[in-house]
Amino acid sequence: MIIDGKGLADIMAESLKEKVKELKNKGITPGLVVILVGDDTASQVYVRNKERRATDAGFLSTVERLPSSTSEAALLALIEKYNQDTRYHGILVQLPVPKHINADKVLLAIRPEKDVDGFHPMNVGLLNVGNPLMIPSTPAGIMEMFKAYGVDLAGKEAVVIGRSNIVGKPIAQLMLAENATVTITHSRTQNLAEVARRADILVVAIGRGHFVTKEFVKEGAVVIDVGMNRDENGKLIGDVKFDEVQQVASLITPVPKGVGPMTIAMLMEQTYEGAKRSASQS
Repeated sequence: MIIDGKGLADIMAESLKEKVKELKNKGITPGLVVILVGDDTASQVYVRNKERRATDAGFLSTVERLPSSTSEAALLALIEKYNQDTRYHGILVQLPVPKHINADKVLLAIRPEKDVDGFHPMNVGLLNVGNPLMIPSTPAGIMEMFKAYGVDLAGKEAVVIGRSNIVGKPIAQLMLAENATVTITHSRTQNLAEVARRADILVVAIGRGHFVTKEFVKEGAVVIDVGMNRDENGKLIGDVKFDEVQQVASLITPVPKGVGPMTIAMLMEQTYEGAKRSASQS
């Protein structure tokens, strides 16, 4: 069975519109600013998608497009401006930033309660101690998929391929919080296919096109493919060899229309939650 990430994201978007209307009736409009430095093509596509979703939801939506020559100091000053602006509940700096800008400094500059990407060290720490405030959107989207498709994680063996701060580590923490037994694997893991084959739930986030074949997958496993790669013909493909693995998996996400739309959906949800929190505190 194929997990329809796009369909689920569309349902969430409709529900979000209604929630935003209710919040607006109380005098609060969720605000999201996305800051894009430079002209990375993929980043431009992501930012356009985020902008469209935010506008559709009824948010106050702003995109700051800065030239790649923008200094680190100028970027940090812009972030601080939006930290202070109470109309905005979410600040997102699209990564990667140009090499002359320190990405860690940028992430630290965003107030944790406005860090809708969930990358600030304080948000990472809160997630690790089981008291999350803002969660990285892709892992949050995966958890939402599990819920929607009735995947019970308790007592299950979960294997994550990839140890990034954006997906691998946070999804492991979230599954652990739902009582799964979690193994994180990576490029140095020995007998990787053998380890992956133990998984009832396999999450693949390594950025290598069609790396995971059916040899990696136990019969009946749930397979989540986070990969976004281009093959030699420029076609978008995942980290999982979909046609092959689909034959053995019980549930699988496609690429595209799988995890990607859910990432943006969760970003919108977290901005809305931030607005709701600020309403209750004012």
